[in-house]
Amino acid sequence: MADPVKEVNTAPEKDVSGGPGTEAVHNEKMAIHDSDDGSHDEGRRASVTGNIVHNPLARLPRATAAEQGQAFATGFGMPEHAELFGRASLVARDPERFEMLAELKEDERAALIYERDHKWHGPKMLWYSIGLCAIGAATQGWDQTGSNGANLSFPQAFDIDGKLPDGSPKSPSEVAYDEWIVGIINSIIFLTAGLIGAFIVDPLNKYLGRRGEIFLTAVCLTATPIGSACAQSWQGLLAARFIMGIGIGAKNATVPIYSAEMAPARVRGALVMFWQLWVVIGIFLGFCANVIVKDTGAISWRLQLGSAFIPSLVLAIGIFFCPESPRWLMKHGKIAKGFQSMDKLRAHPIIAARDYYYSYVIYQEELKIARGAGYFQRLWDCFSVPRIRRANYGASTVMLAQQMCGINIISFYSSTIFVNAGYSETQALYASLGYGAVQVIFTIPTLFLIDTKGRRTLCLITFPIMCVFLLAAGLSLLQPSDASKAAKVGPVVLFVYLFTIAYSMGEGPVAFQYSAEVFPTIQREQGMAWAVCINNTFAGVLGLTFPRMSNVMTQTGAFGFYAGLNLIAWGMIFCFVRETKQLTLEELDQVFSVPTSVYLKYESKVWLPYFFKRHILRKQIPKPALLDTAITHPEQVQHA
Repeated sequence: MADPVKEVNTAPEKDVSGGPGTEAVHNEKMAIHDSDDGSHDEGRRASVTGNIVHNPLARLPRATAAEQGQAFATGFGMPEHAELFGRASLVARDPERFEMLAELKEDERAALIYERDHKWHGPKMLWYSIGLCAIGAATQGWDQTGSNGANLSFPQAFDIDGKLPDGSPKSPSEVAYDEWIVGIINSIIFLTAGLIGAFIVDPLNKYLGRRGEIFLTAVCLTATPIGSACAQSWQGLLAARFIMGIGIGAKNATVPIYSAEMAPARVRGALVMFWQLWVVIGIFLGFCANVIVKDTGAISWRLQLGSAFIPSLVLAIGIFFCPESPRWLMKHGKIAKGFQSMDKLRAHPIIAARDYYYSYVIYQEELKIARGAGYFQRLWDCFSVPRIRRANYGASTVMLAQQMCGINIISFYSSTIFVNAGYSETQALYASLGYGAVQVIFTIPTLFLIDTKGRRTLCLITFPIMCVFLLAAGLSLLQPSDASKAAKVGPVVLFVYLFTIAYSMGEGPVAFQYSAEVFPTIQREQGMAWAVCINNTFAGVLGLTFPRMSNVMTQTGAFGFYAGLNLIAWGMIFCFVRETKQLTLEELDQVFSVPTSVYLKYESKVWLPYFFKRHILRKQIPKPALLDTAITHPEQVQHA
């Protein structure tokens, strides 16, 4: 793939990704004054760093910070930007008081002020790149809903609908066999996404880059829906969807990372959340396609499955015009190219230099722990290194909770559920279209809430609400046989829509966005791969088991089962999901350095009593202070 980011200088770039002598070269170039002793690495693994983030540049004198910024530019082949990086280092050293820096030029000061006062300000390339990645998410949503509508007809086409040719039911064992076949066809894309696709992400990213990997998976996801539409047997359909799942898993683990690495910290949650917005837009468009082709006869299910190639084709073409991830280029030693890429994604060179240099400084701290680690060592780090393990707890929790809440039984089988409740197939398709529209409409407000209210807060509020509405939807199915169609179907549709509203304003936007941001740069591919594995594997288990579960337990029992899982998911989120709003990807390293035992004591003894008194009893009490580095006992926290 052609690289749209052209190197403007010919100076050799230094490898910062590891290898003998790299740290020595880096320290010599930047004249680093490191007061840590030889126990730094081990000490950092066991450190207790709090939720108040400390800037590593802040401990440097102003003159030293500026000199190191200039040395960074000169040492990595950007001498023309030496003065710029000197000033950027001073801004990064004290970002809240940049207006006091006499060294800044007037246009730089004006750009920084405008950025501070206009949260959504950014260049066209940033919006184009984030928006294009979001379109890629529509592939998954469209495919989910394509199979949703196709479930009404492809089982009949392949004689796996549990009925004999004369319409009479097959034997119980044959019915069970057909139900498992339908389940595996629906779920195979998620099983292969989680168990195969997610774990080929690291080598694909290493050799192809973020853009190259996205292009390859987009081509795969353009071809496989067409292959699904042309299947002549259920085995052929299963094979096409098997390959499709690998592409979905690899794409799902890369696109959110690519978006997170490009987005500014102040709006990263909202910009990366375009992923979820376009997933639900894809769901809605898939339902639209289902309705449009419903009267095409025997080929309707083929058109419903095949139409999912459209967003992937757009992604494959559009990714050529995006810059490579600045942090990926940094990680692979292409420092000057990384800055050129960052400059395209920021509104002014001083903003680009500040963000890029600060990322580099923090990245060097990460290298002290993980320098030279191979693929499997970095994957093992996600479970063995305390800071990364805690991030893994949070990412795995939100990904698993997305399946535990039960939203995908609606996304996969809503048309079947509504038909079983009493709707005709056409009415069920329109009701499912309404479900998709509700998701789109109520995901949009969360764009403005996720970086103000926070990821954790939205989940804690919405999961109990989802439990109530899902249980109510299940109980609404217990209507007497002589009840009118409106009485049978109306409450079910209402509570499914209300459940969807709560999901769209909480767990839905949070899961992939949170997982993409919490891991350190070095372990980001492995951490995201594991999180995607959790999400997609359990989505596959859900898709596989629901047809049989709804037969054995009844749909009411299945809805009640997932309603109970919502409460369990709430408890898991309370324990393991930490707030990440408005922090840089590098600053999150310190958030997750707080030991879990200390964090839980703080949440249960400080935050929870405050929440109950302030929001339940409506008492006007001051907000408690955050955990800080020196605090190991939450009882020491005083009210702010």
